[in-house]
Amino acid sequence: MVAEARNGRRPRVVIVGAGFAGYECARTLAKKSRGAAEIVLVNPNDYFLYLPLLPEVSAGILEPRRVSVSLTGTLPDVRLVLGQVGGVDLDRRRVEYTDPEGRTGSLGYDRLVLTVGSVNKLLPVPGVAEHAHGFRGMPEALYLRDHMTRQIELAGAAEDPAERAARTTFVVVGAGYTGTEVAAHGVTFTRSLARRNAGLRGEPQPRWVLLDLADRVLPELDHRLSRTAHRVLSKRGVEIRTKTSVKEATSEGVLLDDGTSVDTRSLIWCVGVRPDPLVESLGLPTERGRLCVDEFLAVPGHPEVLACGDAAAVPDLTRPGETTPMTAQHAQRQGKVAAHNVAASYGQGEPRAYKHHDLGFMVDLGGVQAAANPLHVPLSGPVANAVTRGYHLMAMPGNRVRVAADWLLDAALPRQGVQLGLVRSWSVPLDTAAPELARIPADEPTAAGESGKTGEPGGPGEDTGPKDRPEAAGQRPDGPRKAEGT
Repeated sequence: MVAEARNGRRPRVVIVGAGFAGYECARTLAKKSRGAAEIVLVNPNDYFLYLPLLPEVSAGILEPRRVSVSLTGTLPDVRLVLGQVGGVDLDRRRVEYTDPEGRTGSLGYDRLVLTVGSVNKLLPVPGVAEHAHGFRGMPEALYLRDHMTRQIELAGAAEDPAERAARTTFVVVGAGYTGTEVAAHGVTFTRSLARRNAGLRGEPQPRWVLLDLADRVLPELDHRLSRTAHRVLSKRGVEIRTKTSVKEATSEGVLLDDGTSVDTRSLIWCVGVRPDPLVESLGLPTERGRLCVDEFLAVPGHPEVLACGDAAAVPDLTRPGETTPMTAQHAQRQGKVAAHNVAASYGQGEPRAYKHHDLGFMVDLGGVQAAANPLHVPLSGPVANAVTRGYHLMAMPGNRVRVAADWLLDAALPRQGVQLGLVRSWSVPLDTAAPELARIPADEPTAAGESGKTGEPGGPGEDTGPKDRPEAAGQRPDGPRKAEGT
């Protein structure tokens, strides 16, 4: 990469978000630049979250750190700034952020790559925001793992049969990838807990209900894969209700739009995602909430800014007139193209348009079951499960041996049924704009720190360090904002 000499310093490339797009962009750009540019990655956590395996964390198969890949450990040539980005000054080329201790800071940039990802999709259903919980980040997965364990234990101690039934009933809204995998793993996990609970011996098995407005499970996939998932879930006893959704939610249960009600203490919201709210705050053209970019991932009118992943409406050159779907497969590859185009902007190579044909999809259904179509070849059963796990091990940038070891241990030993209670329900509200951060009380004291500077004063090289801030860590007056991609 040809360094852009300005005030005798290296050019600075700031990447906002360390999801699939951001992580791949940082890794690729570090290899290309070989120290000629300063690469700064801004993210609220110090890890890359391998999101596809999160349902296995909630079900007690994998430990949380197995799917959390250290950023500093795997990106040694990238400078990590822990912070939640709250705004971008496009004119001054500065990024404003809040660090984990509630202090604000700013970073100048010469090139900016926005990979802020997505958050839970909300619908105007009464009571859902108050009583449902999403599944987009580690705090939500840890909460769900504790919550399922706690409900089984409380049910075992309850004397009222109606309370036992409600506590052992779990409702998942959304039968896409996430909802299907959560239900598939969740029913196995809760039933294993119930079998070992003396208070539930002789009682009906935990009940799982999977709802979706679509006419089938996994509506995004081939009908054969959908039928495979439907068959596996039905065999395990999951009640699948298509063309059905929640009309109202309360602390005691849910009312469905077909007029029936389900008594439950567990409403898991997996209806989809929406772009991070930071995108809207930029004041730039959007398409369905996603930042408009061209086929080179550049933001029109701002050639120094690129965007990719769930937050960007990237033209799909394989389907003219459409945009690429919000999947990890596209995000990862877009991140690599973004890195290539940043390097090209400094004279290394030519800009590359993003074009990628889907290579297929995989859905882990728990146990030895899965539905997959690698290279569009439909597979099911143990073969699909082996392909799915092999793909995940290959796609993960680290922790492969630890993940494989956990899978082997899960096959040989019973799962640990304990709830630590470290993440409470109010810590993971459905309407949070930062699902990767657990909310803390507003009056929580924050650490004070002195402001510092790195780099030369003036221009994009100036780096104003965090300043004292009265808000709780990870939050701002206008609410938390997410800086992690998917």
